[in-house]
Amino acid sequence: MTQIDTLIAGATPAAREAPPLPKGRWLGAYFGTPGNALITILCLGTIFALTKLAIGWLFVNATFSGLPADCKATSGACWPFLSAKMRYIFFGFYPFEEQWRPLAAMLLFLGACVVSMVPKVWGRGLLLAWIAIILPVLYVLMAGGYFGLSVVPTTQWGGLPLSFMLSFIGLACALPLGIALALARASSLPAIRILGVGFIEIVRGVPLISILFMATVMLPLFMPDGITIDKLLRAQVAIILFAAAYIAEIVRGGLQAVPKGQVEAGHSLGLHYWQIMRKIVLPQALKKVIPPLVSLFIGFFQDTTLVTIVGLLDFLDTVRTAMRDPEWQGIAVLEGYVFAAVVYFLFSALMGAYSRFLERYFRTTHD
Repeated sequence: MTQIDTLIAGATPAAREAPPLPKGRWLGAYFGTPGNALITILCLGTIFALTKLAIGWLFVNATFSGLPADCKATSGACWPFLSAKMRYIFFGFYPFEEQWRPLAAMLLFLGACVVSMVPKVWGRGLLLAWIAIILPVLYVLMAGGYFGLSVVPTTQWGGLPLSFMLSFIGLACALPLGIALALARASSLPAIRILGVGFIEIVRGVPLISILFMATVMLPLFMPDGITIDKLLRAQVAIILFAAAYIAEIVRGGLQAVPKGQVEAGHSLGLHYWQIMRKIVLPQALKKVIPPLVSLFIGFFQDTTLVTIVGLLDFLDTVRTAMRDPEWQGIAVLEGYVFAAVVYFLFSALMGAYSRFLERYFRTTHD
């Protein structure tokens, strides 16, 4: 090691950082040359023009109350469309007089998720609370049949609660299955490894829409006469299997990032395979793959829109159906999509922010 390398290695992090740029240096970066100045001016002009158009359409020329006829007289957004179709967009064909139930279920679900994000409450008690209390209460609220609640078939479920259910339950069940598949693919036993590799490659080799089609259309053809499986359950199982294959590959990458010395240290302590995996390898592997896992979760939360092929209406599908109402057709063209984009962006941004919080909490970055 040279003297320079020694000085760098022994320096503090603050000393190894590049010196701060002098004040006003950014002016030279954006306007230092004629080319940079031209590009900066064009970009600023484009941003200004787009912002002016957006503000004009969203607020200045928009209609905030009235009937469809009132929206025809303006060139801005028609926000009365959202106020008239809001309940349908959120809850789909769920009975109108019973829509307080999916609203209560959605609030309970979001509240439970917020509490579950706090690391101090993590443990077996939280898992048991979800399995024994929260999920049964959510199902009773949505399906009914108990405590005097009228029965609502799953064919009438839709909107945002359906999107939450398909994505959350699908990913929550797919995570342990994906970890098991990753361990199977990394196993030294040929039979288990071949089964794991075969499942992962077959499922990843076809699109989600084909698996949904097989689960909802082809599966009943193989069932005995008189036996049917709920359409929503079939779609949920298809999402679980599809997500598990992708989670398995992400977790396998984390397993490969753990040094082999960790496993050897576990063997030297007399731990068997499952103790080494549970206490040494998996905690380190899962910490390393937090960013790709959260990216996958965000993608699957948005991909629940594909369930429309099996006759289920998730949040985006209820928006599209509401826009096809003859009373509003040709009037509300973009309002529904803008609202859906805001909702998807909000929840995706929250998941991304929580991912960064977990990275800081587990100290996965090189700080």
